[in-house]
Amino acid sequence: MPRQMEGENETEANKFVIVGFVGMPQLQAFFFATLLVVYLITLIGNLLIMAIVYLNIHLHTPMYFFLTNLSLLDINCTTIISPKLLASFFQKKNAFSLTECLLQIYFFQVIIATELILLAIMAYDRYVAVCKPLRYMNIMSKDVCIRLAVATWVVGFADPILHTVLLSRLSFCSSHIINHFFCDVTALMTLSCSSTRSIETASYIFGSFVVVLPFLLVVVSYANILIAILKIQSIQGRWKAFSTCSSHLTVVTLFYGSLSSAYIRPTSTFSMKENKLLSLLYTVITPLCNPFIYTLKNKDFKNALQKSKTTM
Repeated sequence: MPRQMEGENETEANKFVIVGFVGMPQLQAFFFATLLVVYLITLIGNLLIMAIVYLNIHLHTPMYFFLTNLSLLDINCTTIISPKLLASFFQKKNAFSLTECLLQIYFFQVIIATELILLAIMAYDRYVAVCKPLRYMNIMSKDVCIRLAVATWVVGFADPILHTVLLSRLSFCSSHIINHFFCDVTALMTLSCSSTRSIETASYIFGSFVVVLPFLLVVVSYANILIAILKIQSIQGRWKAFSTCSSHLTVVTLFYGSLSSAYIRPTSTFSMKENKLLSLLYTVITPLCNPFIYTLKNKDFKNALQKSKTTM
């Protein structure tokens, strides 16, 4: 065999082909147009939130500080997935090298871990706002908020390191076809000829740290919020207290619901087509919805947006 052909075959062997949505040819044009519009709206919506909060001093509060962090996460989440996914509609083979695949996995897990922790911190922020309103600005001071945000990002970047290193040590069988629209950990592990027990163990340990603990904090925070709301005598007072938490609670429900629907299901009901569509929820749809959830019924943000328009 000529040396050039050997090199080409070796290169191909080190590539992973992402199937994407090629199994649904009748929906190709619809998927591309929809995903492109969703990606652009997601970028514009989240960038708009960050700009409005930065430009309006009245929005320089803990809630909006954490919201800008969430917007930054949503921008990164969809940017890690969407551009490569959109490009795949024009490519015969949507190929990734192992390094590219691992980088996508790492940064995607960074975003997921950071967002899970951030949502828990935002739940605690809402707990303090409802249950300890007189001490709110002292407890959630600027210094405390910055430290919490920095710690969240540091933990988010540190959490997937071991997991990614273990993935890089896997050897792979003859098949290099990943039946997904991005380098999904589970789909990649199914191609391995090596034992994946150490990776599964690491996933359970670190997963419980960034999934279970933040979730428990969210549950405890909202349990205390509910108790505090029920103690309020007036209906108007109850509604006002609940409205301060409704946007965050909606985002938490959407994010945890989409993640659990994709990963916490009996294997007997597992279908890759269904899994791809469910994965679109937390990779593409959730980052799109968050800006609308936080702004549509938010009077402070609407007023800030209106002031920004009049000064332009």
